[in-house]
Amino acid sequence: MTFREYLGDACRAVLLTPDPRGKLMLARRVARDWRLGRIGWAFDQAMPDRPAPGPAAELRATRVPSRGKAGSLASRIAILHSVAHIEYVAIDLAFDLVGRFGAEFPREFADDWLRVGAEEAMHFAILDRRLRALGSSYGTLPVHGGLWEAAEATADDKLARLAVVPMVLEARGLDVTPQMIGRFEAAGDGATVRLLRRILKDEVRHVAAGVRWFERCVDEAGFARHETWQRLISERFGGALKPPFNDSARGQAGLTIDYYNQVVPEAGGRHT
Repeated sequence: MTFREYLGDACRAVLLTPDPRGKLMLARRVARDWRLGRIGWAFDQAMPDRPAPGPAAELRATRVPSRGKAGSLASRIAILHSVAHIEYVAIDLAFDLVGRFGAEFPREFADDWLRVGAEEAMHFAILDRRLRALGSSYGTLPVHGGLWEAAEATADDKLARLAVVPMVLEARGLDVTPQMIGRFEAAGDGATVRLLRRILKDEVRHVAAGVRWFERCVDEAGFARHETWQRLISERFGGALKPPFNDSARGQAGLTIDYYNQVVPEAGGRHT
C-alpha cells in the first residue's frame, strides 16, 4: 500500500493493510522511516473505525473453542495462535494510537509508539514462524474479536485509550505469560518458551510506555493519577480486572498496585 510520506497517512496505511505479512513489513518500514526522518509530522487523515479484516475468522469470545493447557500439540498450536492474534491486533492498536492522537502529543510520543508497533510486528512474525514449524499458521483457527472493542470504546479520548489498552490489556499479558511459559516448559517445548520470554520482556516496556504517557497527561492536567485511571477503567473498560496479578512485572513497568488495588481490592495480596 502506498501513502504520502506523512505520519497520519502512514499509520492509516498500516491499519488498512489486510495481509499479515504486508502489515508487519509496512509497520516496520514506517517505524524505520520515521526514525530516519523520512516521514513528516502531519495528521490530516482520519483513522478508520476498524482495521482491514485479517485472515482469521472472528467469533464472540464465548464461541472460541477451548485452547487447553499445552499438554498436546493441538493445544500448543491453539495457544500460540491466540497469542499471535493478540500481537497482530497490537500492531494496529499502536499505529492507531499514533495516527489518532499523535497531533496532541510531542514527537517523542510517536517515537515510543512506533517502536512499540514495530516490536509487536516482530512478535507476530516470530509466533507465526513458530506456528509454521508446528505445522500450522496464523489464520487457521478462529479468534475472538474483542480486542478492538477497547479501541472503539476509547476512540475519542487519549487518556482513556492509554488507561485501557496498555495499562489493562497489555498488562494482562504480564500476568498470564509466566504461567503460559510454565506450561510450555512442562511440555518440553523449549523453542516456544524462549519466544515467550522474549515477548514478555518487551511487553514490560510497552506497559511502561503507557504508564509514562498516561502519567504525563494527567500530571499536566492536574488530575490525580490513580483516581483518574480507576474512573476511566470503570467508565470505558467493559470487562473485569482478574487476579492474580504479576505485581513484580507490573511494578517494573510503573503500574504499581496503587492503581488497581481499589478496582480489585484483593489485588495487593495476589502476588506472582
